[in-house]
Formats: sequence, C-alpha cells, structure tokens
Amino acid sequence: MARKAWSDLLSARVLVANQPPILDTACFHCQQVAEKSLKAYLVFKGVVFEKTHSMSYLLGMCLIQDTNFTSVQEQAEFLNPFAVEVRYPGDAVMPSAEESDEALAATTAIWSFVLTQLPEECHPSRHQSS
Repeated sequence: MARKAWSDLLSARVLVANQPPILDTACFHCQQVAEKSLKAYLVFKGVVFEKTHSMSYLLGMCLIQDTNFTSVQEQAEFLNPFAVEVRYPGDAVMPSAEESDEALAATTAIWSFVLTQLPEECHPSRHQSS
C-alpha cells in the first residue's frame, strides 16, 4: 500500500510540473496518496476497515489508534473531494494551480506524517530515487 502511495506521489509531482500542468489528475493522485498512506498505517496496525475513499472515515480509524493524527486532519479534509469530484465530468470545476499546489502540500504532509508512524522497511521512498 505504501509503495502505491509513493508511486501516486511521484505521479502527482510530474503532473503538476508538466507543461501544461494536468491539475485535475494531479489532485486525484494527491488524494490517492493520502488515502493509501492512511490505509497503509491501518494495515500495519492490523486494523480491519471498510473499503472506502472517505478520508474522514480513514482518518477516524487512524485517530482511534493514535490521536497524533489530528495534526493532518485539516489536510485530509481538504483532499477528500478529489477522490471522486475531479474524475467525473460535471461534478466539479477544474482545480486551480493554487488548489493543486495546496493538494500537493497537503498530501506531502500526510505522507510524511504516516512515514513517521511506520517502520523503516515500510518506507518505499527510502529505497527508490525521487
């Protein structure tokens, strides 16, 4: 799960840096990084959880294990709409450059925090070049 999150993070960075940037897909990948990071933590802890894209639910499950997850609650809530809204035409407007920058910052914060909660062997970013 953490390896997939790392791949999504690299993809989001490439999409934001692309000329022209591909912001809707980048924001979707940002949400996926956060979702998969939280799921990786729950799997590591042996927690059984529902199959969902809800950042609120996943964060709530993480908070049961460790209240320090409140430090990334705002970022998780910001990313929640990007799970579905940017994937389907007519559901939302195209994210702005500022929103995509904020999404990348939010997902990086969540990714970095979750890595502090996982053992070194679960850190794919430590074993691959960025």
